[in-house]
Amino acid sequence: MDIQFSPTRPQVDTLVLAVAKGSVDSLPLTASATLVAGAAAARFAGEAGGSVESFVEEGGAVLRVLLLGIGNGSAADLERAGGALTAKLSTSGATHAAVEFPAGVSGEDAARLGLGALLRSWRIDTYRTRQPEKAKPTLATVTIVANGAEAEWAKLSAVAAGVAFTRELVSEPANILYPESFVARCQHLAELGVKITVLDRAAMTELGMGALLGVAQGSAREARLLAMEWDGTDGAANKPVVFIGKGVTFDTGGISLKPGPGMEDMKWDMGGAGAVAGAMKALAGRKAKARVVGICGLVENMPDANAQRPGDIVTSMSGQTIEVLNTDAEGRLVLCDAVTWAQKTYEPEVVIDLATLTGAMMIALGSEHGGLFANDDALADDLLAAGKTSGEKLWRFPLSEAYDKLIDSPIADMKNIGPRFAGSITAAQFIKRFVNEGVKWAHLDIAGMVWSDKPGATADKGATGYGVRLIDQLVADKFEL
Repeated sequence: MDIQFSPTRPQVDTLVLAVAKGSVDSLPLTASATLVAGAAAARFAGEAGGSVESFVEEGGAVLRVLLLGIGNGSAADLERAGGALTAKLSTSGATHAAVEFPAGVSGEDAARLGLGALLRSWRIDTYRTRQPEKAKPTLATVTIVANGAEAEWAKLSAVAAGVAFTRELVSEPANILYPESFVARCQHLAELGVKITVLDRAAMTELGMGALLGVAQGSAREARLLAMEWDGTDGAANKPVVFIGKGVTFDTGGISLKPGPGMEDMKWDMGGAGAVAGAMKALAGRKAKARVVGICGLVENMPDANAQRPGDIVTSMSGQTIEVLNTDAEGRLVLCDAVTWAQKTYEPEVVIDLATLTGAMMIALGSEHGGLFANDDALADDLLAAGKTSGEKLWRFPLSEAYDKLIDSPIADMKNIGPRFAGSITAAQFIKRFVNEGVKWAHLDIAGMVWSDKPGATADKGATGYGVRLIDQLVADKFEL
């Protein structure tokens, strides 16, 4: 869908009137009395995302009119309204809609509605060969009648492109998206100025990445480590902030096989890597004045004759040994080697990993918040604030020596799982053991956030793109020059 901006309303088949909460009686149409009566009958009061559809005659033609609530006009309310516009009109037969705002709404604010509309328009029809005519999208263009939106839109549309890329990656089935093809999908980022580095199995073997490679050894698909570097500071920033994503492109659980029902969902176990790749596209697309590195540990976890067994001991790149008690606790094995490599390669002061790591996090928080663990209070506060601003919320969990000793092994340096309880915390404690002294680190367990079984304000059911806007907001708030 194309989002355009114009100081005047073009000829369209649908007019969208943005209505602030409590101001339904001030509509700018000669037929507003009829529309106001219709709004009252529908109990519409301008609440964010609420709408009333009607038709009027204008210039001898019938015009579809949508009253669209923008609430109090906040960024969140405007994005919700934009999402509601798309959800309402996408397959309605409307092809070109114009949005008019009440006085006092700036161009920058209007752009937020465009963002919501664009985000909600994303869908994956790649594999559909039969589709009812009424289910096909018709809305091709939304023109927002506003001045001064272009600069803000350039930034927001870049972020939307990053979110769309993440949704694409997360949505693809595992026979299409696997470590090598994930890397191939990211090659276009080089056109935006992103430096791409790829380590294959031989390179990782030489580096001693026994933990990551141990997860991959049961699959016919070779593992990859993907690094994406963006420097929008012209060399002014000495050290980058590093984001690391878990990229298990399909997770059977390995020998510790998952139950069959619902296993198809494990195509999105690379949601952390997908978020990192999408965030790199967003940051490069809007030319963020920051130095950022995104790293994706990419593996497939399969149970063939060469698969890792429960009880195996592997040696990580850091030299620490791990007793693998459960091969379905594989994400932390991927992340620990990626964290070690990132620190040795880039010497960062800040490392943040994102991972669909534990089912325990979904039990604790559902799909309302991602879990946050951190060894630095200021970094945790910055992430919480970025989550609130971006709408990709986080909730902080504890770390302590009491939890850490639960993963001590009697035969190796550590085991990859703890007892039944506090599973998300012991997983975080595992990763923490690979963080160097003095490095500020945060772990985001986003298991409940990357996929939704129901439509949301700015996303249909399916891949949400969670993490892109969170990373972008954090970088904008704290790491741009």
